[in-house]
Amino acid sequence: MKVVNVLEAKTHLSRLLAQVAEGETFVIGKAGVPLAVLCKWQADASERKGGGWQGKAWIAADFDAPDAEVEALFSGTAPLHAWSHQRVAEEPAP
Repeated sequence: MKVVNVLEAKTHLSRLLAQVAEGETFVIGKAGVPLAVLCKWQADASERKGGGWQGKAWIAADFDAPDAEVEALFSGTAPLHAWSHQRVAEEPAP
C-alpha cells in the first residue's frame, strides 16, 4: 500500500482515483501519521430480505384500545399530586 501525504492527495486526486478504480489502495497521511485509506468502493453483496421477524413478534388485539388512565392524563382530568404539578391517574401508595 502506497502512502501519500495530504498535499499530494489534494493535488493529484483525479490520478489517485483512476489508480484506485484499477484496484490500487492508498494510505493518506499527515506528518507521517496515517489518517485515511483511499480504496475502491465495494457495495454490500448480500441483498436484504423482508420477513426476518415473521413469527417472532406479535401485537395484542387490543393494543390500540382506549385507556382510561392515559385519557385522564392527556385531558387534564387526572388529580394533581400535592408535591408536584404533574397530574396522575391515582395517588401513590403511602
